[in-house]
Amino acid sequence: MTSAPEATAARARRLPSLTGLRWVAAMLVFGYHAGTMGIVGEPDVKAVLDWTFTLGLSGVQFFFILSGFVLVWSARDTDRRRDFWRRRLAKIYPNHVLTWAAALLVMWWFADPVVPRAALESLLLVQAWDPTPGYFYSINSVSWSLSCELFFYLCLPLVLPAIRRARAGVLWAVVVAVPLLIVALWPGQSLVPEASTWWFNQIFPVVRSTEFWLGVAAAELMRRGRWRGPGLPLASLIFVVTWVVAAQWIRAELWAAILSAAYILVITAAAGADVHGRPSPWRHRTLVWLGEVSFAFYLVHVLVMVTVLRLAGRLGVGLPGWWGPLVVVGFLAVNLALAALLHRWVETPMMRRLSPRRPRAGAGRPSTPPVAPGRPADAHDDARPPVGTTAR
Repeated sequence: MTSAPEATAARARRLPSLTGLRWVAAMLVFGYHAGTMGIVGEPDVKAVLDWTFTLGLSGVQFFFILSGFVLVWSARDTDRRRDFWRRRLAKIYPNHVLTWAAALLVMWWFADPVVPRAALESLLLVQAWDPTPGYFYSINSVSWSLSCELFFYLCLPLVLPAIRRARAGVLWAVVVAVPLLIVALWPGQSLVPEASTWWFNQIFPVVRSTEFWLGVAAAELMRRGRWRGPGLPLASLIFVVTWVVAAQWIRAELWAAILSAAYILVITAAAGADVHGRPSPWRHRTLVWLGEVSFAFYLVHVLVMVTVLRLAGRLGVGLPGWWGPLVVVGFLAVNLALAALLHRWVETPMMRRLSPRRPRAGAGRPSTPPVAPGRPADAHDDARPPVGTTAR
């Protein structure tokens, strides 16, 4: 029979609201890509779509911050590094390899040239380190973010002991410094060739890791009960206002910094709502399920849309009237169905097969400290931390 403290600790280990938020990040990226593919031809409708999802590319930034937060929240002191790395590979590689192979089949069908080096880099998820124009978007274009995530996964177990020992002031310094550093790195593109400026700002794993470490620092502060931020209603309002203001009046080079602050407020507020049992729309069962399939959705959505539009001869050619919005909704439904199948028949069984087993509760030294009132315990990964999915 489970004791009351054990039940409280079990509740604190799970953060379903953050799983639900993963779907929000996926929708931001989907809306952005639907707009850039020119599916909607009606000028008024296209204007609304473009305005709504102008900042949609930052959905990957949302994934990266969320990933850092959940991985630190779920980390246990008894975890071995190799087990952590094995779980992360089991999470991302089966879906990645399948969509990589599907993308190659599509390229073969359309007689597109395949550069062996680019294909190999994509398979091994090292393409984000290659500034060669087009190489980091090769094969399944969205997998560049997995290349970044793989770098984050490699670094986290090596740095985590220092994070656990760090003073709260140091962690707060990271939280404050990251948005400022994102702005400061923008002029850094002048140090690289002009053809590589997009790669430096948007792809380079070292630069993109700043967002991941923001989530890491915030999660550690919340673990210790030292995080101070608004509740979920106010944080959500701040995010909406920030989104509107940034899209309308803020210069593009400041978007990432401003949105990183808005995202971390929403993430910590949603996590706090779960820990303390406060209301949260993001832990609704449907949204949690959507969040669980969001990784697969992210990997298939561009490949599916581009393939169908090319077959129809409509890539970049807007559809008249309401046909454009209807096709976007249709793509959403088809991608969601494919993502559900991929999650059910590839991602979940392969994670069970490839992931190392965690020791049973009570085996060895305890990995979760007692939960004090108002203080969160370590979170349980439940084999489903967000990606990059970052992502997204």
